[in-house]
Amino acid sequence: MKRPFSFAGAARPGLLVAGTALIAATYGLVRFAYGLFLPDVQAELGFGAGAAGAISAGGSVVYGAGAAAGFLLAHRRASLLAIAAGLSAGAGAVGMAAAGSLPLFAACAVLSSAGAGLASPALVDILQRNLPPAESERGQAIVNAGTGPGLVAAGSLALTLLPDWRTAWLLAAGITLLAACAVAALDRRRPERGRPAALLPSAPWFAAHARVVVAAFLLGAGSAVVWTYGRVLLTESGVTETVSVVAWMALGAGGAAVIGTAGVMARLGPGIAWSLTSVVLAAATAALVGAIAVPWLAVVACVVFGWAYTAASGALIAWTSEIHPARAATGTALLFIVLVLGQAVGAAAWGLAIDEAGYRTTFLAAAAVAVAAAVLGLRKRRGPVPSDG
Repeated sequence: MKRPFSFAGAARPGLLVAGTALIAATYGLVRFAYGLFLPDVQAELGFGAGAAGAISAGGSVVYGAGAAAGFLLAHRRASLLAIAAGLSAGAGAVGMAAAGSLPLFAACAVLSSAGAGLASPALVDILQRNLPPAESERGQAIVNAGTGPGLVAAGSLALTLLPDWRTAWLLAAGITLLAACAVAALDRRRPERGRPAALLPSAPWFAAHARVVVAAFLLGAGSAVVWTYGRVLLTESGVTETVSVVAWMALGAGGAAVIGTAGVMARLGPGIAWSLTSVVLAAATAALVGAIAVPWLAVVACVVFGWAYTAASGALIAWTSEIHPARAATGTALLFIVLVLGQAVGAAAWGLAIDEAGYRTTFLAAAAVAVAAAVLGLRKRRGPVPSDG
């Protein structure tokens, strides 16, 4: 018994690195990099904000489909889901790099978002069964913060390669596939044998998640304005390309900072952590409007936004884990589906709002939606849901 335990302990740091790399790749280098490369892709392929918003919304829907697969399969097929995450994100990135027309680019951009949807629930389950219970929550927070390094890496590629966005997508594809293979190889512990959990959770489980579902949707909608139109706002306001890319990298730096604050946020509890991060995200969204007149403020606002968004995602994982620990992967999938559904609705709605009311009003409205999400974390938490096994 001692040898397998010792081997698993030795493999844990490697698994954390590989899991962080998979999140960095599927989210930071592929899914969220769409907004980073968007101005250059638009210039070459010739499409406007309406089409850009539609592609973003389509990617969010496919992300939700990938997370739904994780909702159903993570408990027994987590390693396979991790491989599927790398393949879908990687294939989509290769397709975008090769696209010579808008329809092909759009289809591949939408496909690439499935990778992030598959990766999150897969990694929740893999980390739960490979890490000791005392280390699980912090491990989840560290891996979830991988979006930050991914955004920094994407920004570094942009500074080096733009306007050659095609090469950047090819490099992203290769990194994503390598990370997925590493996660699958380091998943040493198989799911426990015995009576499997019910395929779908119980009605009390869904009822206990009602408030956090609404909160996730609202924050998704509020955050979409920065992820989709943040760099476009800066470039159209006359900010230099270098400053706009550095601001994007600052999103990643803020996300990576979550690793350093994971212990403090865990001690706050999921509800308070959620409210704090949502309010901070709202403030950063509103502050980004000021970057039109003060470019350096864009970098500061993006650091704060990146930290808040990533920490809020970690709070969602902790929130569903508190409600029903045995269903943490299922709850994570559900909440991330809802979060990105909110982003899909928000991306489309804010695009229309920008055309009608301008950037300032739209960004402030998005900040108000994030504040509404924060309120939902302040209510008294319910006790954990009994096991449905």
